[in-house]
Amino acid sequence: MKLVKLTPDTELAGFDCGDEDLNNFLVEDAKGFLDKRIATSYILEDDGNIVAYFCLLNDKISRQDVTNSQWKKIKGGFPERKQFGSYPAIKIGRFAVSSQYKGRSIGTDLMNLLKGMLNENPIYYAFRYLTVDAYLSAIDFYQKNDFKILSEKILGDHTRLMFFDMMELE
Repeated sequence: MKLVKLTPDTELAGFDCGDEDLNNFLVEDAKGFLDKRIATSYILEDDGNIVAYFCLLNDKISRQDVTNSQWKKIKGGFPERKQFGSYPAIKIGRFAVSSQYKGRSIGTDLMNLLKGMLNENPIYYAFRYLTVDAYLSAIDFYQKNDFKILSEKILGDHTRLMFFDMMELE
């Protein structure tokens, strides 16, 4: 298996994770998001098959996103003279594993690869947190992968924000 960055020429046929929204994003929106510099997608391939994908975009954790106690914990990680009203993050916009490959720990392996890629690549150094607006059905997956619920706000079928502190990797 290999991880490749989506390009305008990438063939996207045949992916099905069992979720129409996630399937449609990859096939219908991912290239447009790349072209408009909204998000960059990465595809995990195996012999020409799309095993999984994720997309990344810029984000931030702001004071208004969280409770007072949560904000104290976040800003406590920074020197007092360097505290701000928001802190830089990278958001996982979409994250999906093909139904054919589920149950093989590919999601967790891919999440670890993603964290390692962000932590080790100098072009990604200007952020502290990894965030995701998680589907309610995926909260257990993200918690298993060391994300914490930052906001209990429920918006339709997802919670507002879960986060992973990249400093935990060091």
